[in-house]
Amino acid sequence: MNNIRHTLSALLLLMFSLHAAAGQKADTLVVTPTPKMSCENCVKKIKQNIRFVKGTKSIAVSLPEQTVTIVYDKEKSHYEDFVAAFRKIGYRVEKVSATRL
Repeated sequence: MNNIRHTLSALLLLMFSLHAAAGQKADTLVVTPTPKMSCENCVKKIKQNIRFVKGTKSIAVSLPEQTVTIVYDKEKSHYEDFVAAFRKIGYRVEKVSATRL
């Protein structure tokens, strides 16, 4: 499990570096949804709906870790926009972490 976390962390760091190198202004938000995601349909529902929040660049969902990682343009959207989008599809979210580039 720790190896998976380290790999995910390394991939996220690489992704942040690529965004920063390209001169893009991006934030990364990691949230955990409630109720818990229980299947691939939950993952699909989240990915298909949250991608419509203005400025969303990528979404990664980890069913085992119960996290959703969102990279977005901080000039086009904010944390509250994602909270509202999750609420529309029946989830509350709690921020696990946020990174600004």
